[in-house]
Amino acid sequence: MNATVPALQGFRVGVTSDRRSEDLITALERRGAEVLHAPSLRIAVNESDASLIEDTRRLIAARPEFVLITTGYGMHRWLEVADVAGLGAELIDTLERSRVLARGPKALGAIRAAGLDEASLSDAETTASLVDAVIAAGPGRRVGIQLHGYTDEVQLARLRSASAAVHTVAPYRWAPVSGDDRSQRLIDAVCDRALDALTFTSAPAADATLALARSSGRWSDFLSALRSDVITVAVGPVTAGPLTEAGIDVIMPDRYRMGALIRLVCDRLNRDRVRRYRTLVGDAEVLELRGQTVRVGDRQVRLGPTALALFRRLADAESAVLSREQLVEGLSDQADTHALEVAISRLRRSLGVPDLISTVIKRGYRMNVRRLTAPETACAQELTGS
Repeated sequence: MNATVPALQGFRVGVTSDRRSEDLITALERRGAEVLHAPSLRIAVNESDASLIEDTRRLIAARPEFVLITTGYGMHRWLEVADVAGLGAELIDTLERSRVLARGPKALGAIRAAGLDEASLSDAETTASLVDAVIAAGPGRRVGIQLHGYTDEVQLARLRSASAAVHTVAPYRWAPVSGDDRSQRLIDAVCDRALDALTFTSAPAADATLALARSSGRWSDFLSALRSDVITVAVGPVTAGPLTEAGIDVIMPDRYRMGALIRLVCDRLNRDRVRRYRTLVGDAEVLELRGQTVRVGDRQVRLGPTALALFRRLADAESAVLSREQLVEGLSDQADTHALEVAISRLRRSLGVPDLISTVIKRGYRMNVRRLTAPETACAQELTGS
């Protein structure tokens, strides 16, 4: 890859997150990606904090031996509401007397920002691992747990069965995004292969996106695209859970962090979605397929779904002739030979390379190219410090 070309130039990436989405979008766009942002859920606070305040009073009175913190945002908001209600000092005292366990680094950071330096981090960074730690300490414990808007009922049941009492607090909840058609546009973009990658940073967003795909009537197309042409990326195994249950292959970074997710998107797209070809006509130019675009010399040509599908099939055949019937199969269900001829004509004009696509009388079409070995990406260097 030319070192002057941004690592994600030509690629289109879907972002489903609500919270911290700006950080992810900015990082992807800075590396050249076009981003389709379509949050399926948003974080919402309760209209009244009365129930959170009452639950906090109960937890303080119970003096739990363990307190499990699942999210940094939830911890911050819990402390803020407690302070406003005049319970801040009592809550901190209660937490200091408890063994505080954090599910992830953001939760741990929020705990330590409150001056609670004795908290420990879950090795697996899952709610299940927090429950495992409580169970391993022996039965009959009093436990408090900060819920994170998407209650894992299985783990909560495990915790209750092994504890003398479990006190829950819910500083926020997840709410559907209403009056916004971006989520449907994202479903359609996946089905039409108009995205190269789809990212998830929370299990609730994954669940909600799958539910929307089912209700939209495009479930089979959605699954087919994610199982073949659109790379599905999750920040960690908890987030990936609903997707893997649906039979979707999900890739995850080794470290469950935003920067690692961005690096993985960058590396995988450059490894699997960049193809280079040398033309066998004219000045022997190099064509580089990058996601949704083709670089022709110094020009970058964005192709629509039909033109992109035709380019891929013809280029991968490397000068072999493909029949009209073979090419029509890669188009929409309504396509016929006339639609194919129109699409071929538009593709020729877009690429602007004379004699690149040849018509072979009574046989079909061929693209006069030879595939080259794709160079390594400089994405890892670009992501240093993410």
